Amino acid sequence: MPTDVPPNFAIVTLGVSDLERSARFYRDLGWEQRGDLAQGITWFKTSGCWVGLFGYAELAADAECEPVSVEDLPAYRGITLAVNLPSEDAVDLAFARVHEVGGRIVKPAKRIEWGGYSGYFADPDGHLWEIAHNPFFPIDDEGRIEISG
Repeated sequence: MPTDVPPNFAIVTLGVSDLERSARFYRDLGWEQRGDLAQGITWFKTSGCWVGLFGYAELAADAECEPVSVEDLPAYRGITLAVNLPSEDAVDLAFARVHEVGGRIVKPAKRIEWGGYSGYFADPDGHLWEIAHNPFFPIDDEGRIEISG
Protein backbone atom coordinates (compact mmCIF):
# COMPACT_ATOMS: atom_id res chain seq x y z
CA MET A 1 0.00 0.00 0.00
CA PRO A 2 1.58 3.34 -1.05
CA THR A 3 2.11 6.02 1.54
CA ASP A 4 2.14 9.77 1.03
CA VAL A 5 5.38 11.71 0.94
CA PRO A 6 5.27 14.13 3.88
CA PRO A 7 5.42 17.77 2.69
CA ASN A 8 8.44 18.48 4.87
CA PHE A 9 10.29 20.80 2.51
CA ALA A 10 13.41 21.57 4.51
CA ILE A 11 16.27 22.52 2.15
CA VAL A 12 16.79 24.03 -1.27
CA THR A 13 20.36 23.59 -2.50
CA LEU A 14 21.75 25.90 -5.15
CA GLY A 15 24.64 24.78 -7.35
CA VAL A 16 27.17 27.61 -7.44
CA SER A 17 30.33 28.19 -9.45
CA ASP A 18 32.23 29.98 -6.65
CA LEU A 19 31.21 28.92 -3.15
CA GLU A 20 33.01 31.74 -1.31
CA ARG A 21 31.60 34.44 -3.62
CA SER A 22 28.05 33.12 -3.28
CA ALA A 23 28.33 32.70 0.49
CA ARG A 24 29.59 36.28 0.79
CA PHE A 25 26.61 37.51 -1.29
CA TYR A 26 24.05 35.87 1.00
CA ARG A 27 25.94 36.94 4.14
CA ASP A 28 25.97 40.50 2.78
CA LEU A 29 22.18 40.30 2.43
CA GLY A 30 22.18 39.76 6.19
CA TRP A 31 21.36 36.07 6.15
CA GLU A 32 22.60 33.83 8.96
CA GLN A 33 25.22 31.34 7.76
CA ARG A 34 25.94 27.95 9.28
CA GLY A 35 28.55 25.37 8.42
CA ASP A 36 32.17 25.47 7.30
CA LEU A 37 32.98 26.47 3.71
CA ALA A 38 36.00 24.14 3.89
CA GLN A 39 33.52 21.24 3.83
CA GLY A 40 32.36 22.34 0.37
CA ILE A 41 28.83 23.24 1.39
CA THR A 42 27.26 25.94 3.52
CA TRP A 43 23.79 26.75 4.82
CA PHE A 44 21.67 29.85 5.29
CA LYS A 45 18.73 29.92 7.67
CA THR A 46 15.44 31.33 6.37
CA SER A 47 12.03 31.59 7.98
CA GLY A 48 10.81 28.32 6.50
CA CYS A 49 13.71 26.18 5.33
CA TRP A 50 17.45 26.24 4.70
CA VAL A 51 19.24 27.44 1.57
CA GLY A 52 22.30 25.36 0.84
CA LEU A 53 25.16 26.41 -1.42
CA PHE A 54 27.15 23.60 -3.00
CA GLY A 55 29.57 23.52 -5.92
CA TYR A 56 27.73 23.33 -9.24
CA ALA A 57 29.58 20.26 -10.59
CA GLU A 58 29.54 18.59 -7.17
CA LEU A 59 25.77 18.98 -6.89
CA ALA A 60 25.30 17.46 -10.35
CA ALA A 61 27.55 14.54 -9.38
CA ASP A 62 25.64 14.03 -6.13
CA ALA A 63 22.41 13.76 -8.15
CA GLU A 64 24.17 11.55 -10.71
CA CYS A 65 23.34 14.01 -13.48
CA GLU A 66 25.53 15.34 -16.25
CA PRO A 67 25.90 19.11 -15.76
CA VAL A 68 25.75 21.51 -18.67
CA SER A 69 28.40 24.17 -18.83
CA VAL A 70 27.69 27.01 -16.41
CA GLU A 71 28.08 29.41 -19.35
CA ASP A 72 25.27 27.58 -21.19
CA LEU A 73 22.71 27.90 -18.40
CA PRO A 74 19.70 30.01 -19.42
CA ALA A 75 18.74 33.09 -17.42
CA TYR A 76 15.35 31.51 -16.75
CA ARG A 77 15.65 27.90 -15.56
CA GLY A 78 12.03 27.10 -14.81
CA ILE A 79 12.18 27.98 -11.12
CA THR A 80 12.20 31.05 -8.93
CA LEU A 81 12.60 31.40 -5.18
CA ALA A 82 10.63 34.01 -3.24
CA VAL A 83 11.05 36.25 -0.24
CA ASN A 84 7.76 37.70 1.02
CA LEU A 85 7.86 40.94 2.99
CA PRO A 86 5.25 42.88 4.98
CA SER A 87 5.14 46.07 2.87
CA GLU A 88 6.07 47.73 -0.39
CA ASP A 89 8.63 49.84 1.47
CA ALA A 90 10.27 46.66 2.82
CA VAL A 91 10.47 45.32 -0.75
CA ASP A 92 12.11 48.55 -1.96
CA LEU A 93 14.64 48.45 0.89
CA ALA A 94 15.43 44.80 0.13
CA PHE A 95 16.02 45.58 -3.56
CA ALA A 96 18.32 48.46 -2.58
CA ARG A 97 20.36 46.03 -0.44
CA VAL A 98 20.46 43.40 -3.21
CA HIS A 99 21.79 46.02 -5.62
CA GLU A 100 24.30 47.30 -3.03
CA VAL A 101 25.83 43.83 -2.51
CA GLY A 102 26.09 43.01 -6.22
CA GLY A 103 22.85 41.24 -7.10
CA ARG A 104 21.51 41.85 -10.60
CA ILE A 105 18.04 43.39 -10.71
CA VAL A 106 16.15 41.47 -13.39
CA LYS A 107 12.75 43.13 -12.95
CA PRO A 108 12.43 46.15 -10.65
CA ALA A 109 9.63 45.96 -8.11
CA LYS A 110 6.30 47.29 -9.28
CA ARG A 111 2.62 47.01 -8.45
CA ILE A 112 1.02 43.95 -9.99
CA GLU A 113 -2.56 43.76 -11.30
CA TRP A 114 -3.58 41.18 -8.67
CA GLY A 115 -2.82 43.67 -5.89
CA GLY A 116 0.72 42.82 -4.88
CA TYR A 117 4.11 44.42 -5.38
CA SER A 118 7.07 42.41 -6.64
CA GLY A 119 10.23 42.21 -8.69
CA TYR A 120 13.08 39.80 -9.40
CA PHE A 121 16.83 39.68 -8.92
CA ALA A 122 19.54 37.18 -9.83
CA ASP A 123 22.22 36.04 -7.40
CA PRO A 124 25.86 35.70 -8.56
CA ASP A 125 25.06 32.39 -10.30
CA GLY A 126 21.86 33.62 -11.95
CA HIS A 127 19.40 31.93 -9.57
CA LEU A 128 16.23 34.01 -9.75
CA TRP A 129 14.66 35.35 -6.58
CA GLU A 130 11.40 37.23 -6.30
CA ILE A 131 10.98 39.81 -3.55
CA ALA A 132 7.29 40.48 -3.01
CA HIS A 133 4.66 41.99 -0.83
CA ASN A 134 1.39 40.10 -1.16
CA PRO A 135 -1.34 41.68 0.96
CA PHE A 136 -3.34 38.43 0.69
CA PHE A 137 -0.60 36.26 2.27
CA PRO A 138 -0.33 37.27 5.94
CA ILE A 139 3.14 36.94 7.47
CA ASP A 140 3.40 35.40 10.95
CA ASP A 141 5.86 36.31 13.72
CA GLU A 142 8.45 33.87 12.33
CA GLY A 143 8.28 35.44 8.85
CA ARG A 144 6.28 32.60 7.27
CA ILE A 145 3.31 33.25 5.04
CA GLU A 146 -0.11 31.66 5.16
CA ILE A 147 -1.91 30.81 1.93
CA SER A 148 -5.58 30.04 2.43
CA GLY A 149 -8.22 28.57 0.18
